[in-house]
Amino acid sequence: MADVFTKKKRSEVMSLIRSKNTKPEIAFRKLVSSVLYPRGYRYRLHYKKIPGRPDVAFVAQKVAFFVDGTFWHGHDLKRNRGRLPSKFWISKIEGNVRRDKKINRQLRKMGWKVIRVWEHDLQKRPEWVLDNVLRALGA
Repeated sequence: MADVFTKKKRSEVMSLIRSKNTKPEIAFRKLVSSVLYPRGYRYRLHYKKIPGRPDVAFVAQKVAFFVDGTFWHGHDLKRNRGRLPSKFWISKIEGNVRRDKKINRQLRKMGWKVIRVWEHDLQKRPEWVLDNVLRALGA
């Protein structure tokens, strides 16, 4: 399938996609802050001292949370492979998935617990996500 945008317009559209402070990430922080902050839990955003720069890191508990976009991190990639517009996107997303697995391994070797939260779970099942966060922190 041909791209509906010109090369210049596609570049402009893609430049607007951010990797930090995305809407799902902000929603996750609001969800956990309201419950965990009063209980004394503190976290760091985009913690640079460990691999992968987790979106939210509870350093004292050594728990790293990544809020993963459904498209960018390959949720149901096998099922949606035929709908992607080019081989570029397939290799891009497969690379993201490989990198995510590598970061998970590195962090676990360092003694961190790694939790990946899918964007669609955050939207459709926030209570379930919050329960998983509480369980991961032992709260």
